[in-house]
Amino acid sequence: MHLAPDIFAFLVAVAFVAGTIDALAGGGGLLTIPALLASGVPPVAALATNKLQSAVGTGSAFVTFWRAGHVDLRRFALPAAGAFAGSVGGAVAVQHVDPRFLAAFVPVLLIAMAFYFLLAPPMSEVDRHARLGRAGLTVATTLLGFYDGFFGPGTGSFLTTALVALGGLGLVRAIANTKFLNLSTNVAALVAMIAGGKVLWLLGGAMAAANVLGNQCGAWAALRFGGKGVRPLLVIMSVALTVKLLADPANPLWAWLGR
Repeated sequence: MHLAPDIFAFLVAVAFVAGTIDALAGGGGLLTIPALLASGVPPVAALATNKLQSAVGTGSAFVTFWRAGHVDLRRFALPAAGAFAGSVGGAVAVQHVDPRFLAAFVPVLLIAMAFYFLLAPPMSEVDRHARLGRAGLTVATTLLGFYDGFFGPGTGSFLTTALVALGGLGLVRAIANTKFLNLSTNVAALVAMIAGGKVLWLLGGAMAAANVLGNQCGAWAALRFGGKGVRPLLVIMSVALTVKLLADPANPLWAWLGR
């Protein structure tokens, strides 16, 4: 697919900004997917190309957090495997079930998450007592992995919320380990999309390079300034994604509320 140079450069710039946001709070796809679609990229190719650049960018942020000692590979290996398996299952299921029915519930979940970060007591940078053990976290990440493979928006933010609220992690460590888990779900979905031959490799490669730079900036900011600014960003991204989903008049939630 041929894109004009200015459109190509615009998409690369959007990928950089999305990578920065992703490293801090998740939700970068809120920028890249609409940008790809508005540029004339077919929907399936847009999703596939977005997964390529997102997977590479998330991988780079994961390496940065891991080198800084914030990723617990041993503790989250099983939850990551669950997230991978769930994402594969979601990617298979979406081929047989209309994913739009999830759009009726996602705004409610996002608003609940926004209120959690807005109203909950200030979060410490140190870990607290976990409400769920490894098995419980694995169940939670498997479900979120399924959601990522099946539908997708907000997965990184959902994972961060789960690790803070249920896993007892401080905010920076929650963000760091979210990159590990989200990398698993992204790779699983990307493999399925590569098999389908839908990835635009030249565009995806350029966006991936920009996304890596953005993720590095976001990861540096999180490590440098801790949780300061991350919490309000999570709230903003949750509300923005909710508004985007509810702006669609065909969202099933409107039909449900009209009953």
